[in-house]
Parts: sequence; C-alpha cells; structure tokens
Amino acid sequence: MEIDELVRRVGDNLSGHRAFGPPYEHDGSLVIPASLVLGGGGIGTQSTQQEAEGVGFGGVIHPLGVYVIREDRVKFVPTIDVTALLLGLLLLVGRLLLRRRRKR
Repeated sequence: MEIDELVRRVGDNLSGHRAFGPPYEHDGSLVIPASLVLGGGGIGTQSTQQEAEGVGFGGVIHPLGVYVIREDRVKFVPTIDVTALLLGLLLLVGRLLLRRRRKR
C-alpha cells in the first residue's frame, strides 16, 4: 500500500463522520448516535544493510450516547457503560481493602 493511500485511509477513519452515526427516526423523534473517536499511527523507515519500512495504526470508537431531536428540542441521552461502572466499583473496593489492610 502506498503512503498516500494509507494517510487518506487514516484521515477517513478519524474524521468527524465517525463520531456521529447516521440519523434515524424513532417514535416521531430524530435520533443521532454520538461516539468518542481516538486513534493514531506512525510510519518508520530504516536505512541499514537492508532497507525496511513500517506502518502502524490503531483506533477505538466508544459510544457516548444519542442526540434526540423532537419538536425543535434537542436532548442528549448518554449511554450507560455497565462494564466501566463495575470496573470502577471493583477498583474502589480494592483500594478500600488495601487501605484497611495497611492500617492493621
């Protein structure tokens, strides 16, 4: 793959249209999904006995919620990430247990 093609693809994947999903109608409301889009990449070359090139790219898209438009009013409805909530709760409990153990 040529470098120009790679840069174009990375730009397409990190552009604003990835942050907002296609709008759709539900119960008389217009619903627009919204996400957090993060990513990055790198290109490397090495000129020694053997010439080498390297390209890397990674990204993540995390849903944040939806915008609901009804009768000229806009409301943001956040998603509830149960996994993140449980992980945060486990970390908090673990931290409290460590503090308790250290006090003994």
